[in-house]
Amino acid sequence: MGRTGIGEGPGPLILLTGATGYVGGRLLPRLCAGGMRVRCLARRPEVLRARAPREAEVVRGDLLDPPSMDAALAGVDTAVYLVHSMGEGGDFAGADRRAALSFGAAARRAGVRKIVYLGALGDAGADLSPHLRSRHEVGDALRSSGVPVIELRAAVIIGADSLSFELIRGLVERLPIMVTPRWVDVPTQPIYVGDVLDYLVASVEMDVSESRTYDIGGPEVVSYGGLMREYAEQRGLTRWMLPIPLLTPHLSSLWLALVTPLYARVGRVLMDSIRHPTVVRSDAARRDFGVRPLGVSDAIRSALAGEDAELAGARWSDATWLAARRGRRGRWGGAPLRNRLVDTRVRTTRADARAAFAAVERIGGANGWYAADALWQLRGWLDLLVGGVGMRRGRRDPNRLAVGDCVDCWRVEELEPGRRLLFAAEMKLPGRAWLEFRVEPGAAGQGATVRQTAMFDPRGVAGLLYWYSLWPLHELVFTGMIDGLVRYAEAEAPVDPRVRPVHA
Repeated sequence: MGRTGIGEGPGPLILLTGATGYVGGRLLPRLCAGGMRVRCLARRPEVLRARAPREAEVVRGDLLDPPSMDAALAGVDTAVYLVHSMGEGGDFAGADRRAALSFGAAARRAGVRKIVYLGALGDAGADLSPHLRSRHEVGDALRSSGVPVIELRAAVIIGADSLSFELIRGLVERLPIMVTPRWVDVPTQPIYVGDVLDYLVASVEMDVSESRTYDIGGPEVVSYGGLMREYAEQRGLTRWMLPIPLLTPHLSSLWLALVTPLYARVGRVLMDSIRHPTVVRSDAARRDFGVRPLGVSDAIRSALAGEDAELAGARWSDATWLAARRGRRGRWGGAPLRNRLVDTRVRTTRADARAAFAAVERIGGANGWYAADALWQLRGWLDLLVGGVGMRRGRRDPNRLAVGDCVDCWRVEELEPGRRLLFAAEMKLPGRAWLEFRVEPGAAGQGATVRQTAMFDPRGVAGLLYWYSLWPLHELVFTGMIDGLVRYAEAEAPVDPRVRPVHA
């Protein structure tokens, strides 16, 4: 059913559904790090196995297939239910209800002690939107099995990649002036994703004999407009909101589709839910759990800082390379990665890895940037005109670098000798920029692969205009830079004639 020996041993067995989703993907490593035995259910286990912790068991199963559910739930003490069909379109409410009824029945047959479910806030007596009503119906369906259910009800979850947070980010980053409908003043009680995980872990550990429902949220009740203003302030953006009471949630969804097309399909469903207040009505969670959630400002700050940490170093470099291999780099401006824009170029050189990295490490200063040096100097003069550092600083040593070194308008942020160099831009920009070089030895020591990645975090519309308007020059500069670097490496060191150059 899974990996031999995994899932066996002391301690209760936890079944996690939805491990490929936003919350589930973050909960899985938390459970494993806590020493819990975790089995993950997935329709495509090969996808999940590639990123799941080694100690987690991954099994194939479908919520509407009773035999696969019986096998997956065998020996399970607690099941965590994080399944949602909203992103699949169609009758998502009916699909979610059927899946919950099937799962609850299977959990009952298997003797599962309890189910932990993450639902949504919203007054049960109100005329709820299809999305919020469906979240409540799933909780009811799970409870109808007779298995005790701990239902956690949350509103907006603040965290990088959270759908609600990404919608807020998309609107604020792209619209200096927002025509806002009445729903921007509707109260909500957002919660940081790390606090949601704390509640879920505590629920898994909680011993209950009957079902319980908890409203969870941060300490502050704010409006959606307040969330957007707080995000804008932390990003250093000025935004104007012009209220227009006639703009309905449906029209808002069409507006959303133009601004954030990636989330348009599910965003339209969420827009219909925004008209309902989603605030905590009971303090039971505060009494029964030791979690003390972050406030809105700290939650947004933590989400942005956590995103930087996740995208730092090897992780974002590998992600952009995968995006390039899937053909996304051909788009104007490179590949989008969350709020970042990235341009990745790869060359296979006949020089060995040592010579290739030596060429990387000597870049900048009097050595130049291997191509378009006149454009680099022009960029430096323009930077000086707006109060930046320009290109006057050069470099400390012509051949060696250390973390913290200045190289013209860049500073060395990370350095792995012989393997990786990461620059952070210190020029005046409407955003933040990084430039990474990575060198990997070829197979059997033949030649090397050089990856060059530029990443830009645009600040609002000005940042987007900057990046896209300069894209033709970026194409010239970035292509010439990596090609010139490879030529220099091959000219300065013996080359392996068996290596065929590859451009990507």
